[in-house]
Amino acid sequence: MADWEIRPATAPDIEPVAELRAVVMRPDLERLGRYDEQRVRQRFRDAFDPAHTWVIEVGGDFAGCVALRPAEDPQGPVHWLEHFYLDPRLHGLGIGGGILRDLLERCDDEGTPVRLNVLQGSPARRLYERHGFRVESEDAVDVFMMRERT
Repeated sequence: MADWEIRPATAPDIEPVAELRAVVMRPDLERLGRYDEQRVRQRFRDAFDPAHTWVIEVGGDFAGCVALRPAEDPQGPVHWLEHFYLDPRLHGLGIGGGILRDLLERCDDEGTPVRLNVLQGSPARRLYERHGFRVESEDAVDVFMMRERT
């Protein structure tokens, strides 16, 4: 596995992450007939919250981002795993799995379940399933998953 680290996101990180999001999500969005070059970036800009977002760096260089947003569900507190994007050139090196494992350990220490949604047909779904996420519901575009506290 390549050496990686995460650091808190800052406001200037918004544009590099918006660009990476457009690259990473394009194949799945095109397959689903939902790719819009402007909207894919703007949706991230509208949702970006540096307080709950980390930038992924590999060898000191920008490589991606991940957010873990606290929320309330009827059953109590949860975290939403969002905006998990990694430079495609780094896929398959164990970086995504390592980051996910670390974040899930934090949630387990708090006793907090984690929710996410992933696009239908996305290869990322296999990563989430390997880490204990199970499908709660799905529609034509999204698969909603949850990982109980362990």
